[in-house]
Amino acid sequence: MARFIDRVVLHLQAGDGGHGCASVHREKFKPLGGPDGGNGGHGGDVILEVSPQIHTLMDFHYRPHIKAGRGGNGAGDWRNGARGEDLIMEVPAGTVVYSEKGDMLADLTVPGTRFIAAEGGFGGLGNAALASSQRKAPGFALQGEPGQAHDLILELKSMADVGLVGFPSAGKSSLISVLSAAKPKIGDYPFTTLQPNLGVVDMGNESFTIADVPGLIPGAAEGKGLGLDFLRHIERTAVLAHVVDTATMEPGRDPMSDIEALEKELEEYQQLLDNDTGLGDLKNRPRIIILNKADVPEAQELAEFVKEDLEEKFGWPVFIISAVARKGLDPLKYKLLEMVKKHRRTQPKVKADKNKTIIHPLAVGKKKGHFADFHVKADPQVEGGFIVEGEKIDRWITQTDFENEEAIGYLADRLARAGVEDKLFKLGAVEGCPVTIGGITFEWEPMTGGNATDAGRGFDGRLHSTDRMSAAERKRASQARRGLIDELDFGDEDKIVTREQANRDRWQG
Repeated sequence: MARFIDRVVLHLQAGDGGHGCASVHREKFKPLGGPDGGNGGHGGDVILEVSPQIHTLMDFHYRPHIKAGRGGNGAGDWRNGARGEDLIMEVPAGTVVYSEKGDMLADLTVPGTRFIAAEGGFGGLGNAALASSQRKAPGFALQGEPGQAHDLILELKSMADVGLVGFPSAGKSSLISVLSAAKPKIGDYPFTTLQPNLGVVDMGNESFTIADVPGLIPGAAEGKGLGLDFLRHIERTAVLAHVVDTATMEPGRDPMSDIEALEKELEEYQQLLDNDTGLGDLKNRPRIIILNKADVPEAQELAEFVKEDLEEKFGWPVFIISAVARKGLDPLKYKLLEMVKKHRRTQPKVKADKNKTIIHPLAVGKKKGHFADFHVKADPQVEGGFIVEGEKIDRWITQTDFENEEAIGYLADRLARAGVEDKLFKLGAVEGCPVTIGGITFEWEPMTGGNATDAGRGFDGRLHSTDRMSAAERKRASQARRGLIDELDFGDEDKIVTREQANRDRWQG
């Protein structure tokens, strides 16, 4: 028998961004033709998409660790890295996404809607994209950012039209088995049903879905019995049906007290939903009372005796049935269909989202009008130290190759433009004090001259040193090959003369 999984914890890892490339264009007679390093590709996202073909979270139960593809690295000749492949995971309608702290992030009810559960890292820029009028030949590139890695909680809240509530062994599973083609486990002992059962009731050209909620007993909202594990499945139902066992022999049990006890439990559970949205109010949900097990003579007599009292006290329709004997089912089915259709007419029509609407997590990034938001505070663990916090500032740290002197200088320029140095000066920072940014601590070296656009930090060794012969040396070698000068004569034999100091006049020997 297939398991019904309605709550899972996912361990997500979005794809890392690819690294940018530091490359110099080379061709014949043009060995240093400028930077041509391409950008790294963005990492793949982990996306949840609502699918009408999926009904449980079972796949996630067995494969909770999910990882998207990594972005490709950039290459020379202005070639950008490939974007990492997105990983699209299908979830059933009615899935609610929560953060690790329990905050609701998305309520996925419309087929086709997508939610970005984990965003891939940005690819690093190549040195071609970093070139500017001040830095014409960058000898570095930015590294790719790591993709988001966190845990999310998925909960499935059934989208059934009718929810059956009642004490254990009241006959909810039996009722579903005779109204639909579902084959739930049936027994005469408490908590036979340990997972919700869902069935479809066909009524000619029309149909509706019905589900039972196991474990609803006094104290369930406080964790007694099966607790809150399955109460979530009644939040979206159009109609709540009380299934009452009229043949029970337990002391203190009767139809009136059973319904009152469960209504009190539902009222307490409603208080737990105050922070939830879009689920309606359980108090205003239409109700119906089903007096079951009328195949037992004493139960039939009790049901007929209390029917008028129940209708007068609660004002809900009351039906006397026997699921085992299949007695009184047709009037019940038509009444349930009538109530469901009435509810559907009051609800907006939900169509499949053909445009694949994408729901992003909580908004991140810079505020409007600000280059980069950050906060500087004194380091409580290091005397005279400071900590710089800010999402964009932390991203700059992850993009920097600290093995490259010019890349470090570029980072310092970005921090200066963002106002980090000015803020440190105002807080009393001095040169050499420890500053921590993005988990990395370094000795602070403020910019000299105060011009944040200077490109004097770092250098590209390929542009400042070369083994190529100078024009004068090439001319002398040519003259030596033609016999115009003595190739071995570099001047006075009594002293060592370098190539640069050698006599390059035309040889007259």
